[in-house]
Amino acid sequence: MLKYAFALHTTTPELGLAISNFADDSRSDVWKLDRNISNLMHQYLIDFVKPQTWTDIDFIAVAKGPGGFTGTRIGVVVARTLGQQLNIPVFAVSTLAAFAWDNRSDDDNFIAVQMPAQRGMLYGAIYQVVPDGSGLTAVMSDVVLTPEVWEEKLADWNGNYRLVEANSGLAATVTSMLQLAYLDWQRGKRPEWEEALPFYGQHPVNN
Repeated sequence: MLKYAFALHTTTPELGLAISNFADDSRSDVWKLDRNISNLMHQYLIDFVKPQTWTDIDFIAVAKGPGGFTGTRIGVVVARTLGQQLNIPVFAVSTLAAFAWDNRSDDDNFIAVQMPAQRGMLYGAIYQVVPDGSGLTAVMSDVVLTPEVWEEKLADWNGNYRLVEANSGLAATVTSMLQLAYLDWQRGKRPEWEEALPFYGQHPVNN
């Protein structure tokens, strides 16, 4: 039986944390930390996990990007470190997938997600909602591309999708990120901490 699962979202200037036993105890919160995230996050983690302890956590989910380079890197490093020290699985979840799941509706078949990137580019992905509601399947994985190429990709789908724009409120999707990881957990997936890798999309020097 699952004890608790913990999720952290750091790809934007906001820190999103969530914890749940997927039965009768769940909580989440978001804080705007901006450039202080590297200095303050550990204390927020310590305070947020209470009254549970880290030994109560059976797996961790982390937003792997796309998003800000520094925040994404910090979140993935922390999740990998916790996973290694606690010897528990670490699920690296796409920022775009979490946003798609958070904004899904009962009528959705395909959800296209776009998010602004640097230098006039876009991050884009297309997800199919699994019919039984048990998650998402990436039919076009997260990629950085020009608006023109993105429009061509969408045109190929003949309108058989709903487009959502991930422009704000991304940290609040930490609960959806945790749900997606839990669905994978239920399917028996147990990714090692080494498998949790960030997705930057663009070179950080120019980001």
